[in-house]
Amino acid sequence: MTARKTSLRLGPWSLRVDRRSVTVCAALLAAVAAVTVAALGTGSYALSPWEVLRTLAGDGPPGAAFVVTDLRLPRSLDGVLVGCAMGTAGAVFQSLSRNPLGSPDVIGFGHGASAGALVAIVVLGAGTAQTALGAVGGGFATAAAVYLLAWKRGVHGHRLVLVGIGASAVLGAVTSFLYVRAELGKAAQAASWMAGSLNGRGWHDVTVAAVALAALLPLVLARARGLAVLEMGDDAAAALGVRPERTRLVLLAAGTGLTAAAVAAAGPVPFVALAAPQLARRITGATGPNLLPAAWTGALLVTGADLLAQRLTGSALLPVGVVTGVAGGAYLGWLLLRERGAGRV
Repeated sequence: MTARKTSLRLGPWSLRVDRRSVTVCAALLAAVAAVTVAALGTGSYALSPWEVLRTLAGDGPPGAAFVVTDLRLPRSLDGVLVGCAMGTAGAVFQSLSRNPLGSPDVIGFGHGASAGALVAIVVLGAGTAQTALGAVGGGFATAAAVYLLAWKRGVHGHRLVLVGIGASAVLGAVTSFLYVRAELGKAAQAASWMAGSLNGRGWHDVTVAAVALAALLPLVLARARGLAVLEMGDDAAAALGVRPERTRLVLLAAGTGLTAAAVAAAGPVPFVALAAPQLARRITGATGPNLLPAAWTGALLVTGADLLAQRLTGSALLPVGVVTGVAGGAYLGWLLLRERGAGRV
């Protein structure tokens, strides 16, 4: 393992870098860029990749600047940022719970953000900004409730997952009730949003996801060592100088914020937070949370699914959540069978 590590020193600071993880991140970044360029050229006004690059540089065909930069670029950037946020949040929660099923999709935090947004849409008749605030508020309220209910001389992985699954069931009932009680127009608006879609996303949605990543990703990366040590158990973490509950609480808040921001910016895109960390870990072959590889894997999953949705239908109307839901359902079934075979489920 040490042969794969490179030490970087800057004055009193030192950082050990896994060379394969760096290579994987570079490859994933290139793949996300390629998919984004292809998506920017897809639609009724089709453009080649070279024409897209020329347009972004300010020298594109007539009319291409409006189509690419005003109509398609916010959608693509929103997909990249939402995927990064979901992938990072999934890696955080799976490491905290020490369970590959411990993603915000499964343990209720994503459902809490969705329920908060639905309350804003259906009950309060809120606009885009208020819906985003509702998603953030719902996510944090659910996280606080799950944390308190799972507390018993600390919060441990299996209790967090079990309490979170119960919270998901309750919140699913709440969202169903809101649909039943809503007016037809509001119900249609809520249903469109709940599908998890990049359709019609604008610069406001990009801003929500970008601000959340800029504020919370550095915090998560700064706690990456503590997160990796927590995977060995609280006793081992305390012996190595990590405060288990304090570190867990900070990371729980940061992961919840990333989840809520992603839901606010694109709706609940399912299974990305569940699959991205596991795929990243298999690609890098490295132990630990693999935060940055998981982030870029999430971005590739969201942008790739959105491009596939557009190519399958010939339009931008199919929600990306439908594609990730179909693929994620198959992945979840495989993961459950694998965990059952290993005796962990």
